Amino acid sequence: MSYIEGFVIPVPTDKKESYRKLAAAAAPIFREYGALRIVECWGTDLASGNATDFKKAAQAKTDENVVFSWVVWPSKEARDEGNRKIMSDERLSGMDMPFDGGRIVQGGFEVLLDTDE
Repeated sequence: MSYIEGFVIPVPTDKKESYRKLAAAAAPIFREYGALRIVECWGTDLASGNATDFKKAAQAKTDENVVFSWVVWPSKEARDEGNRKIMSDERLSGMDMPFDGGRIVQGGFEVLLDTDE
């Protein structure tokens, strides 16, 4: 089964298109290093929870929205190796990040159920 790397990212609302362009430019590089699929989603129905929710998890400010993103890798080992290569790839180092990277919620997940596999 695949390995999933998930992200919750606070992005300024007025930077939506900048984020989309960044994601579109980075996706082929992720694919080059082994990612099977990259999905980027812009929040449109983010309920406010009593204890937590997507916006609270990412500490999104009132002028920010949340991107929910995931990358499908063949395995955790492929993700780890791919990320090592991605972090040292100079093509990404010059890209403008239209969000505060310090507030990204990120994690790796083993698939429990996938109706496509």
